[in-house]
Amino acid sequence: MRYLLVAFGLLAGAAHAEGGADPDWPCIQRKQPHLSLGQMWTGPAPDDAVRELARKPELAALADRLEQRRLPLPQAEAEIADYAKSADNQHLTALMLAIFDRIEPHRAALMDGIARYGRKQVDLAARIEGHRHEMARLEAIDPPDFDAIDAQEQKLDWDMRIFQDRQQALTYVCETPVILEQRVFALGRAIAAGLK
Repeated sequence: MRYLLVAFGLLAGAAHAEGGADPDWPCIQRKQPHLSLGQMWTGPAPDDAVRELARKPELAALADRLEQRRLPLPQAEAEIADYAKSADNQHLTALMLAIFDRIEPHRAALMDGIARYGRKQVDLAARIEGHRHEMARLEAIDPPDFDAIDAQEQKLDWDMRIFQDRQQALTYVCETPVILEQRVFALGRAIAAGLK
């Protein structure tokens, strides 16, 4: 029965991969390797002066603080509202750019890591299938070599355990880019609320 469940899981993964553009992408969420500032920001487009402001130490330090997920969003929004009281639109746009420039590379690296994770799962699934075929071959030999069958079953069990553990972690792994997108969007909305 356990082998049947694994086979079903492998087939479901293969069917999912066929429907998407990237066969290595293991997540339900559609793969979008990069975000653009325009997707997250409705305020003024940054120009060279804004880009220069975004690199200023004071503003960069604020962006570093706000982009951290351990800082609760309501607290980050309160800090943005406080900053917006004395900041002009150029400084607010620079803050958004600085936050985006911190989150986007981190998210893109995470997306690459998830694709590698997916490739490893596909490779492991193929190895599990190979173990199953080898077990079937060994069981068909007359007389059966029970030591070889037991050894093959141990390999199969071990790889299946790893595969299942990784599959259980996949939900969290796939949610992380979404969490980052939601954070940058929420921060952008809070910054845009302070525009004059």
